[in-house]
Amino acid sequence: MKFNQQLKKIAVYTSGGDAPGMNAAIRAVTRIGINSGLEVVGVLGGYSGMLESQFQTLQLRTMANIIQRGGTILKTGRCPEFQKPEVRAQAARNLQAAGIDAAVCIGGDGSYTGAHALWTEHQIPVIGVPGTIDNDIYGTDETIGFDTAVNTALEAIDKIRDTADSHDRLFIVEVMGRDSGFIAAAVGLAGGAEEIFAPDFPVPLEKVIEKIKAGQAKGKRSSILITAEGQKPGRAYDLAEQLRKRSGLDAKVCILGHQQRGGAPTANDRILASRLGAGAVQLLLRGECDLAVGVQGGKVVAIPLEEAFTKEKHTPQDILQLAGSLAT
Repeated sequence: MKFNQQLKKIAVYTSGGDAPGMNAAIRAVTRIGINSGLEVVGVLGGYSGMLESQFQTLQLRTMANIIQRGGTILKTGRCPEFQKPEVRAQAARNLQAAGIDAAVCIGGDGSYTGAHALWTEHQIPVIGVPGTIDNDIYGTDETIGFDTAVNTALEAIDKIRDTADSHDRLFIVEVMGRDSGFIAAAVGLAGGAEEIFAPDFPVPLEKVIEKIKAGQAKGKRSSILITAEGQKPGRAYDLAEQLRKRSGLDAKVCILGHQQRGGAPTANDRILASRLGAGAVQLLLRGECDLAVGVQGGKVVAIPLEEAFTKEKHTPQDILQLAGSLAT
């Protein structure tokens, strides 16, 4: 979508769950914006901060030493009330009163929904940058924070495997992912898991039991199962109980939880965030909006923002199949 307004001041905000690499994206938006002659304002606290006019002018010097930091210096959160049209109207009035001509939204699909509404309802140009550890945003091969989350989980799983081997135990490790199995699939393959439970590709428990017992018959004494958390944390406990009832197998449970969100971003996430943050500003400078930037085949691309939060991106089945084949 094109807009004709001349840009003088843009805003950048992070919304939803935090993801390692968000600071690198903020840094890129700010420095490319300022070096292009724009004033850049940070919205503190995402959409909630927008409603409270929590705006802070960003400077080149304030971007020093943040690229390596996890989390987000602008703070973030979820804002359910932003679903109401009158609330979005107030946010738009606050942006306009502050002289903000356009915005860059760093977040996931819920954040994109709000960003799209700011344009369609109030003609505030917005570009979306995919910042979520779940990697579930359509139109991009990877999202900011995914690689770091995978490496954080993998480090923990490697340590758990040491204990599993030492005690001849079966472990079920739960990673984050409510509707997405991307983290589970990646750490399952990289961590040599015997089975991966993804929300969009359910595995019959009987098949898992058969695989574990077949391995035991061949002398295998320890196993790791990976599950995404699903609709609520604690799914691993349900799986452990079902295994015990159906087969007598005793599984220990380890829930990795929110540690996957934190920590210094990997080099890959810092590079990805820098490229996408810069790409977002460049689109606005060309008069383009209501788009989401992403990376496909190593190249920065842009797709309609609405597609990014309405179309589904499924856990890669080939990764799940390969992990299963290598675990036999």
